[in-house]
Amino acid sequence: MCDRDLLARWAMDRRKFGAGAALAGGAVGLSACTTYGGGDTGRLAERSVSFAIGDDTMDAFFVHPADSESPAVIMWPDIAGLRDAKRAMARRLAGEGYAVLVLNPYYQSVSGEQFADFAAFVEQDGFEKVKPWRDQLTAGSVQRTARAAAGWLMERSAVDGARGMGTQGYCMGGPFTIWSAAAVPGIREAASFHGGGLVRDAENSPHTMLRGDANYLIAIAQDDDAENPDHKAILRSAMADTGAAGLVDVFAGDHGWTVPDSPAYDRAAAERANALLLETYASAL
Repeated sequence: MCDRDLLARWAMDRRKFGAGAALAGGAVGLSACTTYGGGDTGRLAERSVSFAIGDDTMDAFFVHPADSESPAVIMWPDIAGLRDAKRAMARRLAGEGYAVLVLNPYYQSVSGEQFADFAAFVEQDGFEKVKPWRDQLTAGSVQRTARAAAGWLMERSAVDGARGMGTQGYCMGGPFTIWSAAAVPGIREAASFHGGGLVRDAENSPHTMLRGDANYLIAIAQDDDAENPDHKAILRSAMADTGAAGLVDVFAGDHGWTVPDSPAYDRAAAERANALLLETYASAL
């Protein structure tokens, strides 16, 4: 999973981030109502949004086809939080016909973008900065957030609530998708990409909270698999025990391979993961 040891293995200069950042940058800067080249749904509408969750205020990014109702997707970012790379990924998914809400996972502590990209996260000693924010992201807190986000989405005219909902997460957001599905019956598909902590020694371990009537896509990074080679079997066994459908697979990419501004970004492996995601959403939603 994403930790200091992993960052130490990456060369810490901006050249490692250049290609991925350029890919992300090519998809950003879209106007509030524009045409996206990756799908056939026409114009997209997007805006920054906020809504109350108890005494806190969630801030998020919402993008969706402008001219149709669409199934909703809750996106949980990785450790670097809500930023342009995640907005670009959301726009691409919206271009395929989904209403995508990208959450600020740290909303209980801070609002807005904290790191422009993953390079900034590294340069600003991001692990130390986010530690107190991450400490608040318990299973209960994540589930409370998921219920509120799902409720907000179901009230949007751009959302087709009858088709159910999906959720996807990256790095630390991977387990959040499973916790979210456990808390929100309307979530039919949960996708984790290089998720950390899917199997842990705790009663709320994500692998113990799978829903038998949900579908899961659990995409494991090859280096995470090398570190915990038993986790895939544990996850597959948990899915079989609950009757949950889906796929647990190891990808030929290192931790972070799906995220354009990550130094581990691998375009070929990321495209395979994205194709599987769209395939599962198409069948589940």
